[in-house]
Amino acid sequence: MNQHVAVYAGSFDPVTLGHMDVLRRSRMLFDRIVIGIGRNPNKEPLFTIEERVRMMRSLVSDLMSKESAGAACSVESYHDLTVDFARRVGAVAMIRGIRNVTDLAGECQLAITNRQVAGIETVFIVAGETFGYTSSSLIRQIAAFGGSIGKLALFVPPLVMEAIERKRQDPDNPLARLAREAEAE
Repeated sequence: MNQHVAVYAGSFDPVTLGHMDVLRRSRMLFDRIVIGIGRNPNKEPLFTIEERVRMMRSLVSDLMSKESAGAACSVESYHDLTVDFARRVGAVAMIRGIRNVTDLAGECQLAITNRQVAGIETVFIVAGETFGYTSSSLIRQIAAFGGSIGKLALFVPPLVMEAIERKRQDPDNPLARLAREAEAE
């Protein structure tokens, strides 16, 4: 019997509770999920790909130990087109989280293109009501402009919150510089 493999790809910079919610619910739909961590060329990364892979592996391991039912998950990084990565791992579908109608418009265009170009379907998982306004960009802005790290507990797992705090404490990290500048204003 063929396995139904899905790819859940993104930059995950940083991983949010919304990402984990989409993954948790997606596990009931597929036999195996490969979480693909790539880079977004339009954004300056907060974490290296290696850091994001480590964090995601830890979070996935924790999720699978708490919820044994559902698809097995693995985490890989990739540096090419997402559809090429999906083909390489044998995916029949890509998982995309949708927060609102603005997300849906762009994601539909991408889904149609992926189906035409690569023959890969897209499955949309609507964000849980708690995570409808959570985005990695918002998290990076709060962290960079001096927002309280404690308030990030609403948006990110504790592991990610601790990693963001370490970045803010590292004087050589751009996040620390931005936080200092925000405090000075």
